Amino acid sequence: MNTAKKIKERINSIKEGETFTYDQLAIDRNEYASATKAVERLLKKRIIKRLRPGIFYKPQKTRFGELIPNEEEILKPYLFENGKRIAYITGTFLYNKLGLTTQIPQVIKIASRQKEIKVNKPYLKIKPAKSYVDVTSNNYQYLEILDALKDFSKIPDLNKKNGIKTLSEILKNLSEKEIDKLIKLSLKYPPRTRAFLGALLENLNIQKDLDILKESLNPLSEYAYGIKNILKTAENWNIK
Repeated sequence: MNTAKKIKERINSIKEGETFTYDQLAIDRNEYASATKAVERLLKKRIIKRLRPGIFYKPQKTRFGELIPNEEEILKPYLFENGKRIAYITGTFLYNKLGLTTQIPQVIKIASRQKEIKVNKPYLKIKPAKSYVDVTSNNYQYLEILDALKDFSKIPDLNKKNGIKTLSEILKNLSEKEIDKLIKLSLKYPPRTRAFLGALLENLNIQKDLDILKESLNPLSEYAYGIKNILKTAENWNIK
């Protein structure tokens, strides 16, 4: 099968609205020149469109016209490497998605342990953030929750009472197995994160594995979140 045909078949398997790069087309080095020409022909035929240099997408057609990919789809090339997730979106962009703030940041933070992801272009600005563990498709959603707990006091425009309610709803909807995984991952996070998680779980009457969190904390340490009067179990975890 020639390169142009392979490219077309691979692009046909991509869903409308999804972004992709040359890496995702699995092109051999000796095919690169032919692949570039094949992609250019598909661009001219408007089968695909260029979103950014080196990033393409299949237009999603609706009765209202073509839709461009959403922000998370645009960022996907920075979150995956060779088809494996290595990073996740964090910071204000994430907290907006979780309903903890109404602010939308100009600079997006992406957390990865494998590499430092930094982009400074007129149309896209990304700053690297710390991930406490290797990021995978199986754990990044737990890391998002833990980041929200860790950064709770720093989230811009946050109503703390509503924020606790929102986070409690997220935790309430997790299964016992998912709570167990969240607790295990929290052991890699700063003590204040574990304390806050413990207080929220206790408040929800989710008692499983709370001893693990308690034992991981220094009983003399205090954690300043400014929620003592909002979360009734806060004092049990030395949270002020």
